[in-house]
Amino acid sequence: MRKTIQLALLISILLTGNFLKSQELNASIKDANSKEPIPYVSVVLSNKKGVITNGEGKFSLSTANTTAIDSIFISCIGYNTIAQPVSTFTDSIIYMKPKTIELREVLVSNKNYTGEEIIDMVKDSLEKNYNKDFTRKKMFFRESYYQGFDKTNYTFMKSTIKELNKPFIDSILNAVPKRDNSYSEILCDLYGNYNRENMKIDGIKACKLYDEKSELDINNLEEKFNEIIKDNVRPDSYFKIKSGIFSTKVDAEEMGVADVKKDSTELQKELEKRKEEERIRNVGFATHRKHTIGRQFENLFYMDDAKLNVITKSGRYNFTITDYTYWGNAPVYILNFEPKRGEDYKGTMYVNADDFAVIRIDYENVKNLKSIKLFGISYQEHLANGKMIFAKNENNTYDLQYLERETGSKSGINRPLKIIEKNKVVKGRNKQNELYVKLDMAFTNVIKYEIVVFDAEPITKADFTNFEEKKGVKPELLRKYDPEFWKGYNIIEPNQAIKEFTAEE
Repeated sequence: MRKTIQLALLISILLTGNFLKSQELNASIKDANSKEPIPYVSVVLSNKKGVITNGEGKFSLSTANTTAIDSIFISCIGYNTIAQPVSTFTDSIIYMKPKTIELREVLVSNKNYTGEEIIDMVKDSLEKNYNKDFTRKKMFFRESYYQGFDKTNYTFMKSTIKELNKPFIDSILNAVPKRDNSYSEILCDLYGNYNRENMKIDGIKACKLYDEKSELDINNLEEKFNEIIKDNVRPDSYFKIKSGIFSTKVDAEEMGVADVKKDSTELQKELEKRKEEERIRNVGFATHRKHTIGRQFENLFYMDDAKLNVITKSGRYNFTITDYTYWGNAPVYILNFEPKRGEDYKGTMYVNADDFAVIRIDYENVKNLKSIKLFGISYQEHLANGKMIFAKNENNTYDLQYLERETGSKSGINRPLKIIEKNKVVKGRNKQNELYVKLDMAFTNVIKYEIVVFDAEPITKADFTNFEEKKGVKPELLRKYDPEFWKGYNIIEPNQAIKEFTAEE
């Protein structure tokens, strides 16, 4: 009887193990009390490979090559860590219980530190706490781009060219998408350190979600506009562009009048040229991603020239200890920071009470980073927020685990615009044609970067030098989100906006 039970258990384990080899674990993590999603939770397999939940608390983890004896560890600041065999995770929702602690559990000495004293110890420990050596980082990078017109008002005043009328201008504005979203993603190995000059990329797989339809519509309008100009504007003309109190003289060629003489064959060549330029950009996709990742690394809070200078220029901020908690078994101080005077950011940081490493920092701007308003033209850098999460490695130093950075700007124009054609050769009236409109337009741009580092394996400088960069990976162009594209790979789960992305038919 005993042998029968043992045999049944063995068969069960083997069957479960084989089943898991082809499976993915898809779930949401929520607070057991509030039932609200918990973002940025670490979900790690016992083989050290794992993911992090997205801003909606969702994750997808490949369980390929695991067995029933492998475990998953789920951890987040302020919650009890979950550790269970892979085979026991069957629900689509996983609840984490908030950790109840008492103050005396956390204090590691009889001294009650101030926020400023903790930050001083953070600064003194930077060199020993953060890994700046050469590594091979297995990572996923996503860039999300958004552009939207907040206002596209104008008043049509006058046009001496019959075809350049209000319906035509309306058609131009209607062809420009009021909302334009695009996304690019790459899974890669990145060799080097956090210095942009010391990086080499080995692209594994990539994709771009975009809508090319609006570009084609604009190209069609451009051709129509070219025809109108060619039929109504003299080649030896020049233009006076007036906007408010300003006036600028522009030759016809600078306005593109020389280009409008192209016949249909030449226009087709121009379109083919643009397609070729896009192809070249895709060929260099991995290199461009590498440089973009490098720019994000330059903003790590401990880097000398980081825009987030809360540590490097700590004297410019106030720090307040707001709470104590645990991340796993590590006691953590929670500090809020805000600028004393003119600095740009406020936020929260989580400091390990044992080694005074910042293991997580969340920040947002408290004012416009840049603001210009002059003669009806306005520009504001209104959005700058993000977070950084670090994980301790086997050498007891910290590697970046997750980085999120979002930047945004708003632009606007509210002023009259006159385009006047003049020609010195024509006898009589010097002024030939005129277009006069009053503009009142505004739009917003937002870019979001997400980096997940799944593993950082130490390498030598010689390994880095000898590695031959592989940058031939090209993005697969997708017109709608494909849930199968990343199946079998670990990434950060896309948010709902990405899942619902579909290009217009």
